[in-house]
Amino acid sequence: MKIRRKSRFAPEVFTHSLNDIMFFLLLFFLIISTMANPNVIKLMLPKASSSQQVYKKQITLSVDEQKNYYIDKDMVPMEQLENQLASIFANVEERTVVLRVDKNLAVQDLVDVLEIGAKLDIKMVMATAR
Repeated sequence: MKIRRKSRFAPEVFTHSLNDIMFFLLLFFLIISTMANPNVIKLMLPKASSSQQVYKKQITLSVDEQKNYYIDKDMVPMEQLENQLASIFANVEERTVVLRVDKNLAVQDLVDVLEIGAKLDIKMVMATAR
């Protein structure tokens, strides 16, 4: 005689703690993504074998592939670049600009920006990708 159980065993996966883990991961990535530098314009930087890290606050001058000039995130026409840099560094002793130039630009575009920096006595540091 066969005796059958009334209830069958049904496998079950408890996912209550999985919700908490996913919430904490989402919160972690949101916090970390806001800590990234928001003053960055996407450029393909040239490569360098050695690098020098700078720890002081500087102004970032970016030039993209279409020859658009940005001081931090503000777009500036080439004709007004010298005046803008002069007004920013009017009462500053240590004048440092981090220069971020797209790798596809001609050397003459870089030299034009460096001439403006030399005229205003600004130290220009070129950013490269590692």
